[in-house]
Amino acid sequence: MPIMDGLEATKAIRKLERPDAKTIPIIAMSAYACDEDIHKSLEAGMNDHIAKPVDPEKLYDSLVQQIISKDKQNAWNFSQVC
Repeated sequence: MPIMDGLEATKAIRKLERPDAKTIPIIAMSAYACDEDIHKSLEAGMNDHIAKPVDPEKLYDSLVQQIISKDKQNAWNFSQVC
């Protein structure tokens, strides 16, 4: 099995024929945090990009945004995993 990086894995997940594949939150955590890297993450289908070392408050804020966001066109429902 070939090794995938996070960008390839995200693209593969988003292409799955499962209803949650398009909406499940995917957050990049990478030491690479220049604008180009963030753009690549978002372009691949990730919902956010957090730089390492991870700031717990930024991670928490991102998770909260992804879980409770009802205004997004493809809002993810936290009850799907509970």
